[in-house]
This record gives sequence, C-alpha cells and structure tokens, in this order.
Amino acid sequence: MDSLSLQSHLSLRSSTTTYPARKPGIAAPEFVKLHKGPSKSRYLPQRYRMATSSREGLNGIEEGDGLIIVDHGSRRKESNLMLNEFVAMFREKTKYPIVEPAHMELAEPSIRDAFSLCVQQGARRVIVSPFFLSPGRHWNQDIPSLTAEAAKEHPGVSYLITAPLGLHELLVDVVNDRINHCLSHIAGKADECSVCAGTGKCRLRQ
Repeated sequence: MDSLSLQSHLSLRSSTTTYPARKPGIAAPEFVKLHKGPSKSRYLPQRYRMATSSREGLNGIEEGDGLIIVDHGSRRKESNLMLNEFVAMFREKTKYPIVEPAHMELAEPSIRDAFSLCVQQGARRVIVSPFFLSPGRHWNQDIPSLTAEAAKEHPGVSYLITAPLGLHELLVDVVNDRINHCLSHIAGKADECSVCAGTGKCRLRQ
C-alpha cells in the first residue's frame, strides 16, 4: 500500500509510505520544508517532518470555500461511516459551512460527488484534504487525477489539494491517547473505545 489512511490506525472520536523519488535539482514541496530551527529528531531527516512552528499570518478557509476530506475508501461499511463521523466533528469544531466527506475508491460519495455538492452549496474554491498519514501514490497521482476530472464539470471553480497529515506533532498526542485508553481497558478501568466496541479485539494475549 502506497499510503495509509489515518482511519486505518486511529479514531479521533474518543478524545487522519515513502516519499516519491525526487529528481536532482527539484525543490522539496513547501509542506515538507521546515523553519530554520534545530532538528527535533536525531534520526528523522528534516524533509520528512512537518513544520509546527508559529501559525500566525497563515491563511485559512474563506467565504466561498468548500472543503472535501477524502480517505481511501473501504468495502467495510463501518470504516466508511467513521469518516462521516470525523467530518461531522470537524464541521462542528471549525464551524466551516461547507465540508463534505469523500472516498477515493470502493465507496460513495466519490470525490466527484463531493466536489459537486460543494459547488451546489456555493463554493467557488474547493480544498481537498487527504485524510492520509503519508504522501504516497494516492496523494501524488490518484487524488489529483480524480479531482481534476471532477473540476472539469464546474468551469470557473478552482481547487487545491493539501498535503496529507504527515508527521505533525499533534499526532503524538492522538496516538498516546489511544495507547493509554487501550491499556486502561485491559486493566478494567475503561470501556472499549469506539473502534474496538463489540469486537473484543482489545485484550491482552499470550
């Protein structure tokens, strides 16, 4: 698998490969460039880490923007419904007026469907945000291709595909929260989380 959807690893409800080869002389994409501070890891190359320094002065969602949060898509209904729940949480917290879920493949709504829904609600610019951890082939090729096809049906509507989640510092807190909850569950101090509920998978094995 070239890139992994965050929903395959984490659920945000209880509190989301390698880089494509780059030709010599081609600058690294902006989202992998960091501030000029000291390296925060002895082992991780700078180009693989995401800048999490001051956010002052950065632009955000504006009036007339529509947002699509897209994951890989699954044949498993529960996995697809998790994206809907995340989008609902995201919309509630951010108060962005136009936010739609989409699946790259295997399930509906598609990127094409979500793009049309954004335009129908008044979007003149559509931001596609991959709910993926790593920038593999899906981010580099598949999502751009599908989005370009969807945009052809809406002349005059611009679009942007953002970077995937990458190695963002806040993901450390999410992973740590999941680990602590699972350990509390096997110690009898917490119920199963929303991901494991009813499966019995979260248990100590020998």
